[in-house]
Amino acid sequence: MQKFFQVFSNKEIRNKIIIVGLILIAFRALGSIPIPGVDLVRLQNLLDSNQLLGFINLFSGGGLSSLSILMLGVGPYITATIIMQLLTMASPALKSMYSEEGAAGRARFNRYSRYLTVPLAALQGYGFLQLLGANNILANLGFFATMENIAIIVAGSMIVMWLGEIITEYKIGNGISLIIFAGIVAGLPGVARSMYAAYTPNLLMPYVLLVLLSILIVAGIVFIGEAERRIPVTYAKRVRGNKVYGGASSYLPLKVNQAGMIPIIFAISLLIFPQFFAQILAIFSTDFSLLLQEWVARFVAQEIIYTLVYFLLVVAFTYFYTAITFNPEDVSKSLQQGGGFIPGIRPGQPTTDYLKRTTGRITLFGAIFLGLVAIIPNLMQIFSDVSNFTIGGAAMLIVVAVALEITNQINSQLVAREYE
Repeated sequence: MQKFFQVFSNKEIRNKIIIVGLILIAFRALGSIPIPGVDLVRLQNLLDSNQLLGFINLFSGGGLSSLSILMLGVGPYITATIIMQLLTMASPALKSMYSEEGAAGRARFNRYSRYLTVPLAALQGYGFLQLLGANNILANLGFFATMENIAIIVAGSMIVMWLGEIITEYKIGNGISLIIFAGIVAGLPGVARSMYAAYTPNLLMPYVLLVLLSILIVAGIVFIGEAERRIPVTYAKRVRGNKVYGGASSYLPLKVNQAGMIPIIFAISLLIFPQFFAQILAIFSTDFSLLLQEWVARFVAQEIIYTLVYFLLVVAFTYFYTAITFNPEDVSKSLQQGGGFIPGIRPGQPTTDYLKRTTGRITLFGAIFLGLVAIIPNLMQIFSDVSNFTIGGAAMLIVVAVALEITNQINSQLVAREYE
């Protein structure tokens, strides 16, 4: 409470929080304006029956649930960012720009991600319009009406991206993450309402277990998210003229979970893409689409196998994404160039091998934890009689991570002002 009063007693921080709040209100207001010709009842039925669309609705900040002008939200920008990061593995120029050119290089990298967002938003918008038209959710549109809606959808995505960047500039959390956070939090009353409507007295224990499990998950996310392995680093003394540089000791922090929630996104997308692809095929071949949907339904019905595959995919993608974001060779080279070394480990290739082994060990714990968080809703549905548990692993990770980030940024601003 003391920290809370300190935040709102500081005029500058208080104004920042108010402005960010007004931006989020504007985002929610724009997200309630639907594009023309939408059948909201059929749209809701499609979202309930299609996991991929429900997942995309999460990252649109809830805009897809009403088919609003912000229906894609920050989804195209997130997709563009992931594609650009994956391209760093194939393009040395992009890799150098992202990891070696400093702030200027990252600014150029982010600018290219914004450029890529425009065609991705147009492509995704066209795909959604065709899918919705095939399911009789959207009125039949002519060529010019379709192009008009695509232009509106692309403009909406760029507006959301712009609002997110404005929020980021105020240093009250990451803007893109905060917009997703706002969409998740705005949907909580509806989730609570549906769970209350489905409640029966003989199912009290599963609901109590749900509350306790939620508390444990939040504590686990905080613990794993903040956990790190600190590798000691010593810098050799260097004499230049009459001055001596180096000789200090520091440490290299290795996060237990360096991949964040990206592995869960990849795993869910891979698992539920066949269902989405089968529905898209209905535009071209109804018979083949029905056959593919039947195969997918059979696989999903095998709950234990489906859950196990989901868990293994999350673990595999955790290792994959960690390998993209953390390169032991680059870290070893940077330490050697700066005159640093790990005590007991020779510089060069031995340091690289040591970092690979250490990263592999700590990533194992992060991967297993992410996998467990991801499959908890599936496990609860398998071992209990309640089928509407809504502890989404990705949603829970986003909410907790964004709350931690906001807290850390506000605390750092308070410390800076107290120091002054």
